[in-house]
Amino acid sequence: MKVYLVTGLLSLFISSLALAGEYDLTVDRVKIDTGDFVKDGIGYNGKSPGPVMRFKEGENVRINVTNNLDEMTSIHWHGLILPFDQDGVPGISFPGIKPGETFTYEFPIQQAGTYWFHSHSGFQEPDGAYGSIVIEPEEREPFRYDREYVVQLTDKHPHSGDRIMRNLKMMTDYYNRDQQTVGEFFSDVSENGFMNTVRDRMAWGGMRMMKADVEDVHGFTGLINGKGPDQNWTGLFEPGERIRLRFINSSAMTYFDIRIPGLDMTVVQADGNNVQPVNVDEFRIGVAETYDVIVRPKNEQAYTIFAESMGRSGYARATLAPEKGMEGAVPPMREPARLTMADMGGMPGMDHGSMAGMDHENMDMGGSDNMSGMDHSSMEGMDHSNMGSMDHSNMKGMDHSGMSGMSGMDHGSMAMGNEEKNDPFYAKGSGLMPKAANGGKFLSYADLKAQDPLYEEREPTREIELRLTGNMERYTWSINGVKYEDADPIRLKYGERVRFKFVNETMMTHPMHLHGMWSILDVGAGQWNPIKHTVSVNPGTTVYMETEVDEPGQWAFHCHLSYHAAAGMFRKVIVEGGPKSTQSKTDVISEDGGEA
Repeated sequence: MKVYLVTGLLSLFISSLALAGEYDLTVDRVKIDTGDFVKDGIGYNGKSPGPVMRFKEGENVRINVTNNLDEMTSIHWHGLILPFDQDGVPGISFPGIKPGETFTYEFPIQQAGTYWFHSHSGFQEPDGAYGSIVIEPEEREPFRYDREYVVQLTDKHPHSGDRIMRNLKMMTDYYNRDQQTVGEFFSDVSENGFMNTVRDRMAWGGMRMMKADVEDVHGFTGLINGKGPDQNWTGLFEPGERIRLRFINSSAMTYFDIRIPGLDMTVVQADGNNVQPVNVDEFRIGVAETYDVIVRPKNEQAYTIFAESMGRSGYARATLAPEKGMEGAVPPMREPARLTMADMGGMPGMDHGSMAGMDHENMDMGGSDNMSGMDHSSMEGMDHSNMGSMDHSNMKGMDHSGMSGMSGMDHGSMAMGNEEKNDPFYAKGSGLMPKAANGGKFLSYADLKAQDPLYEEREPTREIELRLTGNMERYTWSINGVKYEDADPIRLKYGERVRFKFVNETMMTHPMHLHGMWSILDVGAGQWNPIKHTVSVNPGTTVYMETEVDEPGQWAFHCHLSYHAAAGMFRKVIVEGGPKSTQSKTDVISEDGGEA
C-alpha cells in the first residue's frame, strides 16, 4: 500500500512539473549583419532577434535567463499579464540581473496572441536585445488559417544606443537627413503663394522646429526577422492558403506603414487581442504594437511585404513566395511627410493654447524677439478637448445614437458633412494623416472593435490627465512638464477603473505603454472598445483610454520611443491595495530598487 501511495504521489508531482514549460535564454554579445553594415550588438541565445518563444494559454512557464554580459541586464515580457515582480523592469519590479548570474522568471500564462520581449536596461533593446512571443489559445480562434509567420520589424542603426542619445542631446537634428530644400521652398510658393510660404517658414523658424522632424533618427536599416532589405527574409506558401502574419514593431523609434501590393489584408488581432475582422490595404504600426493579419495569395507568384517608415526615411521588406529565391517588385518610397501647424495643436497663426502647462522657462525658443506674433492669450486654462473647433453646422442629419461612448475621440479633428472624412485619431489637417498607396483602405484605430469584451462596461472612478510635453531644442521629454527623475509616482487603487486623458502637446507621435494592465482604447464603441497594451497618441490630439486596475504592485508607464523614455517621458505607477503578499514585495522593491 505504501509503495502504491508513494508511486501515486510521485506521479502527481511529475504531472505538476509537466504543467510548467521551462525555457533557457542567454544574453550575449553578438554581431548583427544588416546587409548594409555589421555592428556589435546584444542578443539572446547567440543571435538578434532572439528566438520565437511559444507558450500555451493556461500553462505556467519557467524561464532561466543567464547574463553573459559584463553589465546588468533584464527582460520585460511586453504585453503579458503577470505578477509585477516578474515584469522585468530594474528599480521598479526587480533589481535586475547581474553579470554572470542566472535569474528565473516564473509566471502563469493568462492570455493568448502575439507579443514580444526585450531588455529594459539602458539601450540594450535598440542594440538588439529583443525577441517574439506566440501564445496558443486554449480554445479555437474565431478565424481560420493554414500557416503562420512572425514578422518582427526593427530599425537597426550603425551607432550604438548610447551614442545616438549623446548625439541627440548635443544636436536634436543630428540624424535628420531630410531637411527642407530651396527646391521645396519654390514648390511651396507655386502651390501656396510667396507670402504664405514665407510666413510658414518664419513661424517654424520662430519655434526653432522643423516641418521635417517627423522622425528623430534617420540613417537606419529596416529589418524583418533580422534580415535587411537586400537579405530578403522569405516566407513560403501554397497558392490558396490562408496565411497568418504576426507583425511586431520592435523598433527603437520608427513607425512603419505596411502593405503587401497585390494582396488584401484582414486585421484579426491588435496587441494580442482578437478584434472584429477589418479588411485593409495598408496599416500603420506604432513602436511596440502588434497586429495579426490574414492574407490569401491565390497566384503562384512572389509578393513583397513592404514596411515604409512613417517619415519615409527608410524601409524594411520581405517576401511571401511559393519557392525560395523568388522576389516581388519593391515599390518606390513615397514623398517624405511634412508636419503642419495642425500637428502643433491645430492652431494656425501660432496660437500656443495647447502648450499650457509646459515648461516655457526652459523652452529656449530664442528669446522674446522670436516669439512676436505668437498668440499667448489662450495659454492658461485652455480646454484641450475643444482644440479642433468643430463646425457643428456640418452635423445635420448625423446619427448620434452610437456616439455615447465617443468622448475619447478628438471630435474637432473629424471632418464631416461634404468634407473628406478625417481620421479622428489625427489632428484635422495633420501632415501625418495616412493614406493607402493604392488609394484603398488604411486602418484607423476607429476601425478596431473587440471580438469579445474583456471587461463589463462601467463608469470610471476618476480621470487622470497626462500631458505629453517636451523640449526639442534640449531633447528633453516629459509628462505634465516633469521628467521621470523629478516626478512623483502615479498612485492607483486596486479595484478602481481609471480613465487616462492623453493630451499631446508636442509635434511627435508617442506610443504610450502601461505595464501589467490592459489599456482600453476609447474609439467610441462602448463595451466593444479594443483592448491594447500600447496606445499611440499623435501630435495635436487628445486620446482617452481606461484601465481596470486589477494587478497590484509597481509598474512602468512610458513612451516606447527608446530615447524619449530615456529623456524623461516615463512614470512609475503604484497600485495600492490588493493581496497582502504582493504589498510586502512592493515595499521591498520601493526600498531597495534604483532608477529604472
